[in-house]
Amino acid sequence: MNYKMIRYIIGMILVAESAFMVLPMIVSVIYGEFDIIMPFVYSIITTFVAATLFGLKKPKIDLVFAKESYIAVAAGWILVSLFGAMPFYLSGAIPSVADAIFETVSGFTTTGATILTAVEHLPKGILFWRTFTHWIGGMGIIVFLMMLTQISEGHSLYIMRAEVPGPSVGKITPKSSSNALILYGIYTALTVVEFVFLLFGGMPVFDAITTAMSTAGTGGFSVRDAGIGAYDSAYIEWVVAIFMLIFSINFNLYFLILIKKLKIAIRSEELKVFLTIIAVSTLAIGISCFDYYGDFGTSIRKAFFQTTAIISTSGFGGIEYMDWPMLCHSVLLILMFIGGCAGSTAGGIKLSRIIMTFKMLRKESHRLAHPHGVTTIKFEGKFVDKETRSFIMVYMSAFFVILAISSIIIMITGHDYETAFTATLTCLNNVGPALGEIGHSGLFAMFSGIEKIFFSLLMLTGRLEIFPILILFMPTTWRKH
Repeated sequence: MNYKMIRYIIGMILVAESAFMVLPMIVSVIYGEFDIIMPFVYSIITTFVAATLFGLKKPKIDLVFAKESYIAVAAGWILVSLFGAMPFYLSGAIPSVADAIFETVSGFTTTGATILTAVEHLPKGILFWRTFTHWIGGMGIIVFLMMLTQISEGHSLYIMRAEVPGPSVGKITPKSSSNALILYGIYTALTVVEFVFLLFGGMPVFDAITTAMSTAGTGGFSVRDAGIGAYDSAYIEWVVAIFMLIFSINFNLYFLILIKKLKIAIRSEELKVFLTIIAVSTLAIGISCFDYYGDFGTSIRKAFFQTTAIISTSGFGGIEYMDWPMLCHSVLLILMFIGGCAGSTAGGIKLSRIIMTFKMLRKESHRLAHPHGVTTIKFEGKFVDKETRSFIMVYMSAFFVILAISSIIIMITGHDYETAFTATLTCLNNVGPALGEIGHSGLFAMFSGIEKIFFSLLMLTGRLEIFPILILFMPTTWRKH
């Protein structure tokens, strides 16, 4: 195992984080929050010192394979979360270590679950850092580093696969650094476009910036206690809902559009199914909520907003969905499982996996009924090989085993089934909202410190698609062979 390269990657991740912290510190200066500046200074220095201890000199042998990539990415994300919690804790905004870690992990993993009962009283620098973690974590810290560092081509793709959400990572261009540059370029451009649209809706500049970053990362942190509902604007609800949808679509399709291959993009099988699910869910919820709102237009708008908030795993607050009929809750629970498309910033199981799982079930049913028949599985016009099918089934099995065991653990601590199950699901799938005791308040403050750390680990496990965290903590990973 190339330990030097693992340390180098972690060191570079921490350097990037220390640089990211400069922006919220500047925000604090702009708003005259001088008592918040020093907590950021201490955090920046501490993080950079830690980075130098891991090593900033690139090793002569920079080859990394799957094992090293999984370890570096998992360890890097854990350390980023720990150091990222420092501004919250040192500033006094979140005086509990467990709470600060939970909030930071929720930010970087773009889960959007929170322990804060009120946010409007917090300093602007802290609020900016809170939503900025969504923007950083949405596309991925490693993807950002790929633009800045040159790791041997042919091996850097292993690192991207360990971090980028979805069953596989395709190469837009031959070089991973170019892939990362294109992805971040699209990501940044879309964020800016949303920011401009929100400004046109009368949203204050600071609110527009933070909301755009939060939407881009499909996270859902807001700078208002009442969430998007605080603006009481149908226009803003539509803008945020549409961009939640946009950011939960595979970014490769946007690249195809940029190079004028629109026909190929709109033929995407995953995209068609995704849009169909959103349309059907919106209509079902909208009709169910008609009596609640008394106006079909309002009912559809609220239904579309909450549908995109859940399936994109953004989880923005501001819609009183807990008072909706039970049918709506059932639809939203299903959407919590699905999540967005592969290659997007959304969490969840990913629609591509679910589509292929159904195709595999159909194939096996056909094989049992027609033992001598020959059937194949195609997705997005390509044949799905046996290795990919096997990996998807292992992932799905691991997901549901972790979900079941974790739900039982939370129930043992004294919570009812609905609370335990949906809290576990929303953390593991990086969604944010939950039902039960959490539903009306949307807060995880009710849980103990140990439970919050446990949920933090679940959020990291879900964001990194299970295997990097499992591999990091497997004893066999560290045995010498």
